[in-house]
Amino acid sequence: MQPRIPPTLVIAVAIVGISLVTLGGVMLPALWYELATRRDPARIAFAVIAMGGVLVLYGRLLWQNLMRRTHALHRVGLVVVTVLSCALPGALGDTWVTSLIAPAGLIPLVLPLRQAIVVTAAGTLGISGYGLLLGFHVLTVVFEFFWFPFAALSGFVSIWMFHVVQELREARAELARAAVGEERQRFARDLHDVLGHSLQAVALRAEVAERYLDRDQARVRKELTEIQRMARDSVRDVREVVRGYRATSLRAELEGASAVLRAAGIGCEPPEMLPDLPPHVHQPLGWVAREAVTNVLRHSAATRCRIEVGATADGVRLEIVNDGAGRRAAGEGGSGLVGLSERIAAAGGEFTAGHLGDGTFRVTATVPQKGP
Repeated sequence: MQPRIPPTLVIAVAIVGISLVTLGGVMLPALWYELATRRDPARIAFAVIAMGGVLVLYGRLLWQNLMRRTHALHRVGLVVVTVLSCALPGALGDTWVTSLIAPAGLIPLVLPLRQAIVVTAAGTLGISGYGLLLGFHVLTVVFEFFWFPFAALSGFVSIWMFHVVQELREARAELARAAVGEERQRFARDLHDVLGHSLQAVALRAEVAERYLDRDQARVRKELTEIQRMARDSVRDVREVVRGYRATSLRAELEGASAVLRAAGIGCEPPEMLPDLPPHVHQPLGWVAREAVTNVLRHSAATRCRIEVGATADGVRLEIVNDGAGRRAAGEGGSGLVGLSERIAAAGGEFTAGHLGDGTFRVTATVPQKGP
């Protein structure tokens, strides 16, 4: 079962919360030592103020940069966090040595990558020298030397992964909009091809009828009859375009759907098609494929989508199953699936769509071999 990707805001809150809990956790033993052992009110007050300032600034800077609200003053905030982090062990002793790691996670967030690398290297050497200057044990200094760049790398990976997920989500939404836009363009092209020629022919016939209006009544009646026939044919063609009958191929629909899904990063292979499918199954099953794939792109966090076409005792069966569906499945209860059910029923078939309970969503449509 594939986990559903939560909304971007939830991921950001989780990153900030986990980072603050981790940072507070490594500093909390030192604060507890001040409270339980030394019991100096002045030291405790200084420790609480400095530690609180570090956590508040860290959380704010992390949140702002996750939301891409960068500002030049963030560098000032990084400097303040660094000063407070260095002041704690400098004033209170080596029990606060872990606070020196606090600025590391902010460096790749606040600074450009090249500057962050240089500052991280300088910071690694700086805290090592600072630890030796304060008389810390050599093993403590070695620990800080390796932990500081690791913390900086962790901060970089966290924000990089967050922005990658955000960009992938936006790309998926854009692909869904592109799929809808492509369908609109296809409809517009078909409508133009049908009406453009027909209306031009009607206009020419009308001009001929006008030309012979005073000279040849028989010719005028003939032209008017032809105009009526062409108008009826145009109405029929427009209805075919609207209903999707014109040049509809289930194979083309499924190949296009699988290509769109793969472009969105969703694993999907074109299904094996049955030979000699009856013409009447292409239109209703083609609509099912379009709507189901659009729902996968819009409403799910799918990584895999399986499309199968097969023959049953009841007719031709199309099944589309995707993972990444939440409790309320992709498109469930919407007008799209209701419309598909009505289309398949009109074709004499059966339609089902629903959540399977294991994070997957299945759409199944069956159309009889013989037309209604």
